[in-house]
Amino acid sequence: MSHTPTILVFDSGLGGLTVFREIIRVRPLANYVYVADDAYFPYGQHTEDEIIARVVPLIGELITAHRPDLVVIACNTASTLVMAHLREAYTVPFVGTVPAIKPACASSKTKRVSVLGTKGTVKREYTKALIRDFAQGCDVTLVGAENLASLAEAALKGENISDEAIAAEISPCFLNGDARTDTVVLACTHYPLLNDRLSALAPWSVDWIDPAPAIARRVNDLLGASNSGTHSSPAQFIFTSGQEPSPILAKALQPFFGARLVA
Repeated sequence: MSHTPTILVFDSGLGGLTVFREIIRVRPLANYVYVADDAYFPYGQHTEDEIIARVVPLIGELITAHRPDLVVIACNTASTLVMAHLREAYTVPFVGTVPAIKPACASSKTKRVSVLGTKGTVKREYTKALIRDFAQGCDVTLVGAENLASLAEAALKGENISDEAIAAEISPCFLNGDARTDTVVLACTHYPLLNDRLSALAPWSVDWIDPAPAIARRVNDLLGASNSGTHSSPAQFIFTSGQEPSPILAKALQPFFGARLVA
């Protein structure tokens, strides 16, 4: 029997589920471990040095425990800080998550693009370098959302989140004038959890650019050909706090994991 790869997907919380969902679509025959670092969520409350000091050894512990063939850092904040450290410390292949500025600018018709991310992601030099390299003549606006990741997480857990709270977070993305914003980069994996509400609350229609499909393709390419007859185990879901998903959350997780979920 050929080897069945193990893929570990890591995020600060539940946003990485949007990446996991795409990976499992292109690579259904794999063993999956999803780790939500809820004990340290949200990462935006911590300094860059604190996040590096937290994530790098934690990933080492997870590699030792689960022996993955590949690790996906499904978090923009972590990816912009720790990827070089992880690749230096460990031999396992890593796939990170970065703002999809290049494809957004390439597809924009009005040449006005907004990048919606956490305050940490949009202020980092890494993000600004992507704009310098790939803006392709677009006017790119960086929008640091204070609370949108936490709102998305709360909504998935079944809490009542008002339209006004979400609209306030996304409104700076929409610029009007000689040309309207027509493309918004979702530079946090939590944000696609709110896709339907983002579209409904937008003052006009825009293309919301989610990097998850591209990440899934990259994972599949790195792992190589899949044996269609290979057996896969149920996926594991782990909170670093050690808590178990509530019944409401367990139900909300089903569209991402299906019958593969182990609570």
